[in-house]
Amino acid sequence: MFKEALKLIKKYDRIIIHRHSHPDGDAMGSQIGLANLIKDNFPKKEVYMVGDEATRFPFLKVPMDVIPDEYYRGALAVILDCGSSRLICDERYKTAEKTLRFDHHIYCEKIADVDVVESTYESACGLVTMFAKKCKWKLSVSSATALYMGMVTDSGRFAFDSVTARTFQLAAFLMSQPIDLGALYYNLFAKDFSEILRNADNMHKIKFTEHNVAYIYTAKEELPEPTDNGVHMTSSGLVSLMKDIKDVFVWVNFTEGDDGVHTELRSNRYNINPIAVKYGGGGHKKASGCTVPDRETAMKLLADLDALATTEEV
Repeated sequence: MFKEALKLIKKYDRIIIHRHSHPDGDAMGSQIGLANLIKDNFPKKEVYMVGDEATRFPFLKVPMDVIPDEYYRGALAVILDCGSSRLICDERYKTAEKTLRFDHHIYCEKIADVDVVESTYESACGLVTMFAKKCKWKLSVSSATALYMGMVTDSGRFAFDSVTARTFQLAAFLMSQPIDLGALYYNLFAKDFSEILRNADNMHKIKFTEHNVAYIYTAKEELPEPTDNGVHMTSSGLVSLMKDIKDVFVWVNFTEGDDGVHTELRSNRYNINPIAVKYGGGGHKKASGCTVPDRETAMKLLADLDALATTEEV
């Protein structure tokens, strides 16, 4: 699985690393982690990271590179943590001489010349970590910290059922470097008191369908930050408020934005991915997302989830 990927990385002197737009911890962690791995093991190579800024992670202080179009000529473009081509942060990857992808989402389409896609990994960072381990690459504190961050965030602090014995083995491999876990967890999860109060208010917005699917619907005018980034932060943040409700096995958050209703689907029992795909999205069996055009469509999706919650299939 990794041989062709390693050949490409060894061959190209200029490597440009992409991931999905509006990056989460796994997208940023895999991008920064792989960039540092390549720099540490092939110091003569040019390595660039492109995409929208990671405003959700200001503590990273890693600005994206602004590069001219001609840099793609004769270069390798690497795409990380992205199951759909429409979500890739910079379309110029198409102009690179060769493309390579590392991804852990359910396979939907061929994106790169070499696709390394394995959905059994809890995170793209876990997949990249295994790649580095198999290649016997040197590991630095900076690369280990970035990759560990992605594993932590995409596994729900190692609580999701995507976590396996391999997850902990790879985490232990990364922790062979002196990662400052206290600082990392504080930066990732500490919240302003105002945000805690806002989440308390949002808890009162939770509703339930006939078959106990929990959901929150936030209209655009209700957003504390009615910007594109604010929509994504609200959408990803609110869905986690419903994950520990007793007897709720499916939950979904709807957040209105300029381009439609951003929808985050979750379950701890059912495969909700086909419903996300039906509405133009994708992701994982128990954590998927999509953007639907309006509230009416969002309610149709909710009805599909309610029907799913009546089945015995897990």
